[in-house]
Amino acid sequence: MNQKNERKQILLRLSSSLWEELARWAEDDFRSINGQIEYLLTESVRKRRKKDFPSSQED
Repeated sequence: MNQKNERKQILLRLSSSLWEELARWAEDDFRSINGQIEYLLTESVRKRRKKDFPSSQED
């Protein structure tokens, strides 16, 4: 398996209320809670990169 596709495991502690909100959201999006968390983190990183390194085409 190449390094880019390697998956890492982490322990994540969430409040019950946050867990319940994520569970509802994940169900709405037809994802597992783990998949939803990964999706949200990926989107956040993508948006941050876009903000920190705007495309030169946007000028």
